[in-house]
Amino acid sequence: MIINKISIIVPAYNEEATISIVIDKLLNLTFINNIKKEIIIVNDCSIDHTENLIQDIIKRNEGVEIVYLKHEKNLGKGAAIHTGIKNATGDYLIIQDADLEYDPNEINKLLKPVIDGYADVVYGSRFIGGSPHRILFFWHTIGNKFLTFLSNLFTNLNLTDMETCYKLFKTSIIKNITLNEKRFGFEPEITTKIARIKNIRIYEVGISYYGRTYAEGKKINWKDGFRAIYCIIRYNLFA
Repeated sequence: MIINKISIIVPAYNEEATISIVIDKLLNLTFINNIKKEIIIVNDCSIDHTENLIQDIIKRNEGVEIVYLKHEKNLGKGAAIHTGIKNATGDYLIIQDADLEYDPNEINKLLKPVIDGYADVVYGSRFIGGSPHRILFFWHTIGNKFLTFLSNLFTNLNLTDMETCYKLFKTSIIKNITLNEKRFGFEPEITTKIARIKNIRIYEVGISYYGRTYAEGKKINWKDGFRAIYCIIRYNLFA
């Protein structure tokens, strides 16, 4: 499979502590086969210094393909991803959180099944493989596995980590999917909708996970878990 360019969508909301580090990692990242990259930063109306830091990054990297987009009000992570998808020009696109829970250097792991001609969509699973995994919240792990199980029950997939941030899509496929969820419901919604596509090839690869505590800025909470259950049922039974 020949890929000319990858779009990396970075949704950001109040990530002043990590946004510069994440973007620097992406700028220094070399893709397999020297594939070009397009970094799309979507600032979801941050109220800290995220905006200033992004502008500084852009000034320091003139000539690099960085697309900067900003929401005038906070709409949610899913909405930021929607904005990124609309503006993506790469052959494939991937979502990169701005909080350093996922290591940009591992994007090449997700690219390999695509380049080898096997996959249209690749999920990065935090629950398979031998990569580092920070030990944090027991109930979060149970919640993630339950949501993945419930999603698999309806979609007939055998994913191990439906809620992962790292999802690599063929851009032409995801641009033709109507997406509604503006917060963390994006994960079960997109999983349900790609599972319906005839003959689509979905793969998983193991990745590292450097999770954050709430004191360190983690944003997802129990309400998002209930929303995910609602989305799984809604998009599978009432589409």
